Amino acid sequence: MPWTEKDYPDSWKNFDPETRRKAIDIANAMIKEGYEEGQAIPIATKQAKEWVKDASEEELKDLKKKDITKHKADGDGPKYMNKDVEVRYREDEKMWEVKSKGAKQADSLHKTKKEAIERAEHIAENREKDVISHKKKE
Repeated sequence: MPWTEKDYPDSWKNFDPETRRKAIDIANAMIKEGYEEGQAIPIATKQAKEWVKDASEEELKDLKKKDITKHKADGDGPKYMNKDVEVRYREDEKMWEVKSKGAKQADSLHKTKKEAIERAEHIAENREKDVISHKKKE
């Protein structure tokens, strides 16, 4: 059963409403993907705090409108939790890609390698894994 704004982990009770709502949203999505609550709560907590800190007014408005209890699962999330994170150049997109080793879908695309590495390091830190950075022509 998904968490709601009335039913959520005790560790989120002192969060401001936006941070709590984003944590619920992230954790519900992770659980739908197959993560255990024990994995989802600390990751959602950290990511929600960072997201709210950097969110635009428009993103905060969108969060208020979003149904944070409904998410689609692709089922691959937990499979890649224990994988290193790769950064490589996508010639077709002319962008740097961040994705888990072996994953079909990228986490994100970035204009610069520096931005991609920063994102990859953030993901790898949460997983306690390494970043594998490829050269542009690899």
